[in-house]
Amino acid sequence: MSAVAVETTTSAHNPLDVVEEIVTANEWPFDRATEDELVVEIGGRWCDYRLYFVWQPDVSAMQFSCQFDMKVQAARRTAVAELLAEVNGRMWLGHFDVCSEEHTPMFRQTMLLRGARGAAVEQLEDLVEIALSECERFYPAFQFVIWGGKSAPEAVSAAILDTMGEA
Repeated sequence: MSAVAVETTTSAHNPLDVVEEIVTANEWPFDRATEDELVVEIGGRWCDYRLYFVWQPDVSAMQFSCQFDMKVQAARRTAVAELLAEVNGRMWLGHFDVCSEEHTPMFRQTMLLRGARGAAVEQLEDLVEIALSECERFYPAFQFVIWGGKSAPEAVSAAILDTMGEA
């Protein structure tokens, strides 16, 4: 199977303009260092999250990550790698990773927008909502592995334990 490339002069509009509108409407602190980068700080249930949006116009793609406010010590990196495999197997959209420079867990996803006029507000809202939901869901598992010394299967089982009924 061969790839077919077609040259075009149109590209997707910068989705970071829409992200900035969403962020401003929610009164979240942010910094837009360049036209193609935006960083947002959001407080969550378990910790503060740093959201990174990077627009790559040459491929009409927006890379997004939601970074935890926690570090993975060298002694726990193998256990966290096992946790990543366990958690990512349960993901339908996006994936978890560890930043190689800062050693912090993060949720990542890339939106491809080639041929689109730009990202819809609803798409970007969903992206952030899904990322925050998954980070809140699996934060305890990262804590159990990093600080509690639990194995990946133990941590995931404990973290996603659904409560039944009322106390």
